[in-house]
Amino acid sequence: MRWDTLSAPPDGAGPPGAAPAAPPLPLALPEAVPRTFDTPGFAGMTFYEIHAKSIINRVRSGSRVPFEWTVNPYRGCSHACTYCFARNTHTYLDLDAGLDFDSKIVVKVNAAELLRRELAAPGWAGQPIAMGTNVDCYQRAEGRYRLMPEIIGALHEAANPFSILTKGTLILRDLPLLRRAAQVARVSLAVSVGFVDEPLWRAVESGTPSPARRLATVRTLTDAGFDVSVLMAPILPGLTDDTESIDTTVAAIARAGAVSVTPLPLHLRPGAREWYAAWLGRTHPHLVARYRALFRSGAYLPQSYQREIVARVRIAARRHGLAPAGPGAARQPAGTDTADLPRTAGTAGRQLPGQLALL
Repeated sequence: MRWDTLSAPPDGAGPPGAAPAAPPLPLALPEAVPRTFDTPGFAGMTFYEIHAKSIINRVRSGSRVPFEWTVNPYRGCSHACTYCFARNTHTYLDLDAGLDFDSKIVVKVNAAELLRRELAAPGWAGQPIAMGTNVDCYQRAEGRYRLMPEIIGALHEAANPFSILTKGTLILRDLPLLRRAAQVARVSLAVSVGFVDEPLWRAVESGTPSPARRLATVRTLTDAGFDVSVLMAPILPGLTDDTESIDTTVAAIARAGAVSVTPLPLHLRPGAREWYAAWLGRTHPHLVARYRALFRSGAYLPQSYQREIVARVRIAARRHGLAPAGPGAARQPAGTDTADLPRTAGTAGRQLPGQLALL
Protein backbone atom coordinates (compact mmCIF):
# COMPACT_ATOMS: atom_id res chain seq x y z
CA MET A 1 0.00 0.00 0.00
CA ARG A 2 1.18 3.55 -0.74
CA TRP A 3 1.08 5.38 2.58
CA ASP A 4 1.00 8.84 0.97
CA THR A 5 -2.62 8.12 -0.07
CA LEU A 6 -3.92 7.89 3.50
CA SER A 7 -5.82 10.46 5.49
CA ALA A 8 -6.96 10.72 9.07
CA PRO A 9 -10.51 10.09 10.28
CA PRO A 10 -12.34 12.96 11.96
CA ASP A 11 -11.21 13.37 15.56
CA GLY A 12 -13.73 12.07 18.03
CA ALA A 13 -14.54 9.10 15.81
CA GLY A 14 -12.47 6.64 17.84
CA PRO A 15 -13.78 3.73 19.91
CA PRO A 16 -15.03 4.21 23.50
CA GLY A 17 -12.32 4.95 26.01
CA ALA A 18 -9.88 6.30 23.43
CA ALA A 19 -8.09 9.60 23.71
CA PRO A 20 -5.76 11.47 21.36
CA ALA A 21 -2.20 10.53 22.20
CA ALA A 22 0.84 12.73 22.62
CA PRO A 23 3.53 10.75 20.72
CA PRO A 24 4.69 12.39 17.47
CA LEU A 25 3.34 11.01 14.22
CA PRO A 26 5.56 8.83 12.04
CA LEU A 27 6.71 10.75 8.99
CA ALA A 28 4.83 8.36 6.72
CA LEU A 29 1.53 8.98 8.55
CA PRO A 30 1.37 12.79 8.71
CA GLU A 31 -2.43 13.00 9.10
CA ALA A 32 -3.15 9.98 11.30
CA VAL A 33 -4.98 10.35 14.61
CA PRO A 34 -2.85 8.74 17.34
CA ARG A 35 -4.72 7.31 20.33
CA THR A 36 -3.93 5.51 23.55
CA PHE A 37 -6.19 3.52 25.87
CA ASP A 38 -6.07 3.72 29.63
CA THR A 39 -6.36 -0.02 30.20
CA PRO A 40 -3.67 -2.51 31.29
CA GLY A 41 -4.00 -4.54 28.09
CA PHE A 42 -2.99 -1.53 26.00
CA ALA A 43 -0.28 -0.11 28.24
CA GLY A 44 2.54 1.37 26.20
CA MET A 45 0.65 1.05 22.92
CA THR A 46 -0.30 3.73 20.42
CA PHE A 47 -2.91 3.31 17.68
CA TYR A 48 -2.69 5.39 14.51
CA GLU A 49 -6.13 5.71 12.96
CA ILE A 50 -6.09 6.36 9.24
CA HIS A 51 -8.45 6.43 6.28
CA ALA A 52 -7.08 4.08 3.65
CA LYS A 53 -7.74 4.67 -0.06
CA SER A 54 -7.99 0.96 -0.90
CA ILE A 55 -8.35 -2.25 1.08
CA ILE A 56 -8.24 -5.23 -1.31
CA ASN A 57 -4.56 -5.74 -2.05
CA ARG A 58 -3.13 -7.81 -4.87
CA VAL A 59 -0.17 -9.96 -3.91
CA ARG A 60 2.89 -9.07 -5.92
CA SER A 61 3.78 -11.32 -8.82
CA GLY A 62 6.23 -14.09 -7.96
CA SER A 63 5.26 -14.21 -4.27
CA ARG A 64 5.56 -17.57 -2.48
CA VAL A 65 2.10 -17.28 -0.94
CA PRO A 66 -0.77 -19.41 -2.32
CA PHE A 67 -3.33 -16.62 -2.66
CA GLU A 68 -3.71 -13.57 -4.87
CA TRP A 69 -5.90 -11.09 -2.94
CA THR A 70 -5.73 -9.97 0.69
CA VAL A 71 -7.43 -7.62 3.14
CA ASN A 72 -5.37 -6.31 6.08
CA PRO A 73 -7.23 -3.91 8.40
CA TYR A 74 -4.19 -3.43 10.67
CA ARG A 75 -0.45 -2.84 10.32
CA GLY A 76 1.80 -3.87 13.20
CA CYS A 77 0.74 -6.53 15.70
CA SER A 78 0.49 -6.74 19.48
CA HIS A 79 1.06 -10.51 19.33
CA ALA A 80 4.75 -9.54 19.51
CA CYS A 81 5.96 -12.81 17.95
CA THR A 82 9.75 -12.51 17.81
CA TYR A 83 9.88 -14.28 14.44
CA CYS A 84 7.03 -12.45 12.64
CA PHE A 85 7.89 -12.14 8.95
CA ALA A 86 5.88 -8.89 8.62
CA ARG A 87 8.12 -6.90 10.96
CA ASN A 88 10.06 -5.21 8.20
CA THR A 89 6.87 -3.66 6.76
CA HIS A 90 6.87 -1.23 9.69
CA THR A 91 10.07 0.32 8.41
CA TYR A 92 8.06 1.57 5.42
CA LEU A 93 6.28 3.83 7.92
CA ASP A 94 9.49 5.24 9.43
CA LEU A 95 8.94 2.96 12.43
CA ASP A 96 11.26 0.19 13.58
CA ALA A 97 10.73 -3.54 13.09
CA GLY A 98 11.11 -4.30 16.79
CA LEU A 99 9.19 -2.65 19.63
CA ASP A 100 7.41 -0.24 17.27
CA PHE A 101 5.95 -3.17 15.34
CA ASP A 102 4.63 -4.64 18.60
CA SER A 103 3.27 -1.43 20.11
CA LYS A 104 2.48 1.11 17.34
CA ILE A 105 -0.50 -0.23 15.42
CA VAL A 106 -1.98 1.33 12.30
CA VAL A 107 -5.79 0.96 12.17
CA LYS A 108 -7.67 1.36 8.88
CA VAL A 109 -10.88 2.59 10.42
CA ASN A 110 -12.74 2.72 7.10
CA ALA A 111 -11.82 -0.85 6.09
CA ALA A 112 -15.39 -2.18 5.86
CA GLU A 113 -16.70 0.85 3.97
CA LEU A 114 -13.92 0.50 1.44
CA LEU A 115 -14.43 -3.25 1.15
CA ARG A 116 -18.12 -2.88 0.31
CA ARG A 117 -17.25 -0.36 -2.39
CA GLU A 118 -14.50 -2.49 -3.90
CA LEU A 119 -16.53 -5.71 -3.83
CA ALA A 120 -19.28 -3.91 -5.75
CA ALA A 121 -16.93 -2.52 -8.40
CA PRO A 122 -17.66 -3.78 -11.96
CA GLY A 123 -14.11 -5.09 -12.33
CA TRP A 124 -14.20 -7.29 -9.23
CA ALA A 125 -14.86 -10.93 -10.18
CA GLY A 126 -15.45 -12.41 -6.73
CA GLN A 127 -11.99 -13.91 -6.25
CA PRO A 128 -11.16 -15.47 -2.85
CA ILE A 129 -9.78 -13.01 -0.29
CA ALA A 130 -7.28 -14.06 2.39
CA MET A 131 -7.10 -12.36 5.80
CA GLY A 132 -4.54 -12.71 8.55
CA THR A 133 -1.84 -12.92 5.90
CA ASN A 134 0.34 -10.01 7.02
CA VAL A 135 -0.61 -9.38 10.65
CA ASP A 136 -3.38 -10.94 12.69
CA CYS A 137 -6.81 -9.40 12.08
CA TYR A 138 -7.86 -10.75 15.51
CA GLN A 139 -5.03 -9.19 17.47
CA ARG A 140 -5.80 -7.29 20.67
CA ALA A 141 -6.76 -4.05 18.89
CA GLU A 142 -9.74 -5.77 17.26
CA GLY A 143 -11.44 -6.00 20.64
CA ARG A 144 -11.60 -2.19 20.66
CA TYR A 145 -12.02 -1.30 17.01
CA ARG A 146 -14.34 -4.15 15.93
CA LEU A 147 -13.46 -3.94 12.25
CA MET A 148 -13.93 -7.63 11.46
CA PRO A 149 -17.72 -7.94 12.00
CA GLU A 150 -18.36 -5.35 9.29
CA ILE A 151 -15.69 -6.85 7.04
CA ILE A 152 -17.26 -10.31 7.34
CA GLY A 153 -20.65 -8.70 6.79
CA ALA A 154 -19.46 -7.09 3.56
CA LEU A 155 -18.09 -10.41 2.29
CA HIS A 156 -21.34 -12.13 3.23
CA GLU A 157 -23.43 -9.57 1.37
CA ALA A 158 -21.28 -10.05 -1.72
CA ALA A 159 -21.22 -13.86 -1.34
CA ASN A 160 -17.46 -13.57 -1.73
CA PRO A 161 -15.27 -16.51 -0.63
CA PHE A 162 -12.64 -15.77 1.99
CA SER A 163 -10.17 -17.34 4.39
CA ILE A 164 -8.94 -16.31 7.83
CA LEU A 165 -5.72 -17.35 9.53
CA THR A 166 -5.35 -16.32 13.17
CA LYS A 167 -3.68 -16.88 16.51
CA GLY A 168 -6.51 -14.92 18.16
CA THR A 169 -9.35 -16.43 20.15
CA LEU A 170 -11.41 -13.31 19.41
CA ILE A 171 -12.55 -14.97 16.19
CA LEU A 172 -15.14 -16.80 18.33
CA ARG A 173 -16.93 -13.50 18.90
CA ASP A 174 -17.73 -13.51 15.18
CA LEU A 175 -18.74 -17.16 14.91
CA PRO A 176 -22.42 -16.39 14.14
CA LEU A 177 -21.31 -14.07 11.32
CA LEU A 178 -18.93 -16.68 9.94
CA ARG A 179 -21.68 -19.30 9.96
CA ARG A 180 -24.01 -17.00 8.03
CA ALA A 181 -21.31 -16.14 5.50
CA ALA A 182 -20.57 -19.84 5.00
CA GLN A 183 -24.14 -20.37 3.82
CA VAL A 184 -23.47 -18.34 0.66
CA ALA A 185 -19.71 -18.65 0.02
CA ARG A 186 -16.68 -20.74 0.87
CA VAL A 187 -15.23 -19.78 4.24
CA SER A 188 -11.86 -21.33 5.11
CA LEU A 189 -10.58 -21.06 8.68
CA ALA A 190 -7.12 -21.85 10.00
CA VAL A 191 -5.49 -21.38 13.40
CA SER A 192 -1.73 -21.08 13.90
CA VAL A 193 -0.22 -23.32 16.61
CA GLY A 194 3.48 -24.03 16.13
CA PHE A 195 4.09 -25.80 19.43
CA VAL A 196 2.44 -26.44 22.79
CA ASP A 197 5.42 -25.74 25.08
CA GLU A 198 4.01 -23.04 27.40
CA PRO A 199 7.33 -21.62 28.73
CA LEU A 200 8.54 -21.24 25.14
CA TRP A 201 5.21 -19.66 24.15
CA ARG A 202 5.61 -17.03 26.88
CA ALA A 203 9.13 -16.28 25.65
CA VAL A 204 8.59 -16.14 21.89
CA GLU A 205 4.89 -15.22 21.40
CA SER A 206 4.24 -13.11 24.47
CA GLY A 207 1.18 -11.24 23.17
CA THR A 208 -0.78 -14.22 21.85
CA PRO A 209 -3.36 -16.43 23.54
CA SER A 210 -1.77 -19.62 24.85
CA PRO A 211 -1.50 -22.69 22.60
CA ALA A 212 -4.13 -24.37 24.79
CA ARG A 213 -6.59 -21.52 24.21
CA ARG A 214 -5.94 -21.57 20.47
CA LEU A 215 -6.59 -25.30 20.35
CA ALA A 216 -9.78 -24.78 22.31
CA THR A 217 -10.73 -22.28 19.59
CA VAL A 218 -10.14 -24.97 16.97
CA ARG A 219 -12.47 -27.27 18.89
CA THR A 220 -15.21 -24.63 19.14
CA LEU A 221 -15.02 -23.79 15.44
CA THR A 222 -15.02 -27.49 14.58
CA ASP A 223 -18.05 -28.15 16.77
CA ALA A 224 -19.78 -25.27 14.96
CA GLY A 225 -19.42 -27.17 11.69
CA PHE A 226 -16.23 -25.75 10.18
CA ASP A 227 -13.38 -27.83 8.82
CA VAL A 228 -10.50 -26.10 10.57
CA SER A 229 -6.89 -26.39 9.45
CA VAL A 230 -3.96 -25.80 11.78
CA LEU A 231 -0.82 -24.09 10.58
CA MET A 232 1.96 -25.67 12.64
CA ALA A 233 4.09 -22.57 12.42
CA PRO A 234 6.75 -21.84 13.00
CA ILE A 235 8.75 -24.96 13.82
CA LEU A 236 11.87 -23.60 15.50
CA PRO A 237 15.25 -25.28 14.89
CA GLY A 238 16.74 -26.63 18.09
CA LEU A 239 13.65 -25.71 20.10
CA THR A 240 10.56 -27.44 18.67
CA ASP A 241 11.87 -29.55 15.79
CA ASP A 242 12.67 -32.75 17.68
CA THR A 243 10.47 -35.81 17.24
CA GLU A 244 8.98 -35.61 20.75
CA SER A 245 7.96 -31.95 20.42
CA ILE A 246 6.45 -32.51 16.99
CA ASP A 247 4.53 -35.59 18.12
CA THR A 248 3.18 -33.84 21.23
CA THR A 249 2.01 -30.84 19.18
CA VAL A 250 0.42 -32.92 16.41
CA ALA A 251 -1.37 -35.06 19.01
CA ALA A 252 -2.85 -31.94 20.62
CA ILE A 253 -3.92 -30.60 17.22
CA ALA A 254 -5.63 -33.89 16.41
CA ARG A 255 -7.47 -33.91 19.75
CA ALA A 256 -8.74 -30.40 19.01
CA GLY A 257 -10.55 -31.69 15.93
CA ALA A 258 -8.51 -30.09 13.16
CA VAL A 259 -8.95 -31.63 9.72
CA SER A 260 -5.33 -31.11 8.66
CA VAL A 261 -1.97 -29.83 9.85
CA THR A 262 0.41 -27.77 7.72
CA PRO A 263 4.03 -27.65 8.95
CA LEU A 264 6.02 -24.47 8.33
CA PRO A 265 9.63 -24.41 9.54
CA LEU A 266 10.89 -21.01 10.64
CA HIS A 267 11.90 -18.46 8.04
CA LEU A 268 13.57 -15.16 8.90
CA ARG A 269 13.21 -12.21 6.57
CA PRO A 270 15.02 -8.91 7.20
CA GLY A 271 13.61 -7.20 10.28
CA ALA A 272 12.42 -10.45 11.78
CA ARG A 273 15.90 -11.94 11.36
CA GLU A 274 17.59 -9.28 13.50
CA TRP A 275 14.85 -9.22 16.15
CA TYR A 276 14.75 -13.01 16.49
CA ALA A 277 18.56 -13.27 16.49
CA ALA A 278 18.76 -10.81 19.38
CA TRP A 279 16.20 -12.85 21.34
CA LEU A 280 18.02 -16.10 20.55
CA GLY A 281 21.35 -14.66 21.69
CA ARG A 282 19.84 -13.58 25.02
CA THR A 283 17.90 -16.76 25.76
CA HIS A 284 19.59 -19.62 23.86
CA PRO A 285 23.16 -18.52 23.05
CA HIS A 286 24.23 -22.13 22.47
CA LEU A 287 22.02 -22.19 19.34
CA VAL A 288 23.43 -19.07 17.69
CA ALA A 289 26.13 -20.89 15.70
CA ARG A 290 23.62 -23.47 14.46
CA TYR A 291 21.25 -20.75 13.26
CA ARG A 292 24.05 -18.92 11.47
CA ALA A 293 24.83 -22.13 9.60
CA LEU A 294 21.19 -22.92 8.81
CA PHE A 295 20.34 -19.42 7.57
CA ARG A 296 23.66 -18.63 5.88
CA SER A 297 21.99 -18.61 2.47
CA GLY A 298 19.18 -16.20 3.33
CA ALA A 299 15.72 -16.13 4.87
CA TYR A 300 14.80 -19.78 4.35
CA LEU A 301 16.10 -23.00 5.82
CA PRO A 302 17.80 -25.53 3.53
CA GLN A 303 15.37 -27.61 1.49
CA SER A 304 16.79 -30.80 3.01
CA TYR A 305 15.93 -29.56 6.51
CA GLN A 306 12.44 -28.51 5.41
CA ARG A 307 11.78 -31.91 3.87
CA GLU A 308 12.94 -33.68 7.01
CA ILE A 309 10.61 -31.61 9.23
CA VAL A 310 7.64 -32.06 6.89
CA ALA A 311 8.27 -35.82 6.90
CA ARG A 312 8.32 -35.92 10.72
CA VAL A 313 5.04 -34.04 10.89
CA ARG A 314 3.44 -36.33 8.32
CA ILE A 315 4.51 -39.42 10.27
CA ALA A 316 3.05 -37.92 13.46
CA ALA A 317 -0.14 -36.92 11.63
CA ARG A 318 -0.67 -40.48 10.40
CA ARG A 319 -0.01 -41.80 13.90
CA HIS A 320 -2.71 -39.56 15.34
CA GLY A 321 -5.24 -39.98 12.54
CA LEU A 322 -4.81 -36.46 11.19
CA ALA A 323 -4.49 -35.55 7.53
CA PRO A 324 -1.19 -33.86 6.74
CA ALA A 325 -1.27 -30.95 4.32
CA GLY A 326 1.48 -29.35 2.31
CA PRO A 327 2.80 -25.88 3.21
CA GLY A 328 0.41 -23.21 2.02
CA ALA A 329 -2.70 -25.37 2.21
CA ALA A 330 -4.15 -23.76 5.31
CA ARG A 331 -4.02 -20.34 3.65
CA GLN A 332 -5.37 -21.41 0.29
CA PRO A 333 -8.94 -20.13 -0.02
CA ALA A 334 -11.37 -22.61 -1.48
CA GLY A 335 -13.07 -21.98 -4.82
CA THR A 336 -16.26 -20.06 -5.46
CA ASP A 337 -18.52 -22.95 -6.49
CA THR A 338 -21.26 -23.06 -3.83
CA ALA A 339 -23.28 -25.93 -5.28
CA ASP A 340 -22.30 -28.34 -2.51
CA LEU A 341 -22.00 -25.88 0.37
CA PRO A 342 -23.22 -27.03 3.77
CA ARG A 343 -25.74 -24.62 5.22
CA THR A 344 -23.74 -23.70 8.32
CA ALA A 345 -20.13 -24.50 7.57
CA GLY A 346 -17.31 -23.55 5.30
CA THR A 347 -14.58 -25.83 4.03
CA ALA A 348 -10.89 -26.04 4.69
CA GLY A 349 -8.44 -24.78 2.10
CA ARG A 350 -7.17 -26.96 -0.71
CA GLN A 351 -3.56 -28.04 -0.95
CA LEU A 352 -1.46 -26.65 -3.75
CA PRO A 353 0.04 -29.65 -5.58
CA GLY A 354 3.74 -30.08 -4.96
CA GLN A 355 4.20 -26.86 -3.00
CA LEU A 356 7.04 -26.86 -0.48
CA ALA A 357 7.86 -23.14 -0.48
CA LEU A 358 7.17 -21.43 2.83
CA LEU A 359 5.15 -18.30 3.45
